[in-house]
Amino acid sequence: MRWLGWLLAIPVALLIVVFAVANRHEIRLDMWPLPWAMDLPAYLAVLGALAKGIVIGAVAMWLSGFRGRRNARQQRRRAESLERQLRAAQSVPLPAVPLPAAPLPVAAVTDDRAAT
Repeated sequence: MRWLGWLLAIPVALLIVVFAVANRHEIRLDMWPLPWAMDLPAYLAVLGALAKGIVIGAVAMWLSGFRGRRNARQQRRRAESLERQLRAAQSVPLPAVPLPAAPLPVAAVTDDRAAT
């Protein structure tokens, strides 16, 4: 599976490099309500916005999985507790139960219909 990751990462990295080389010219980013402005290469502005979106999306996905991770953690703790209880119950020797000395006699069954 690792080779599949490399198979996908290499073309994406190549595209990013080609994009960065083709878009080296400077652009001016104005922070409109604020009095600040920055001169950045175009590729840095675009790739920075893309990276920011990926990070925000990853954080949102991580936060949305909180309930599932919490339930899994609770179920794991419950399973561990039940396993400890089972091991404790299996380590306790069973009390000896006396068996009857001889089987009880079975009365002879007669069938009145068979005699006729």
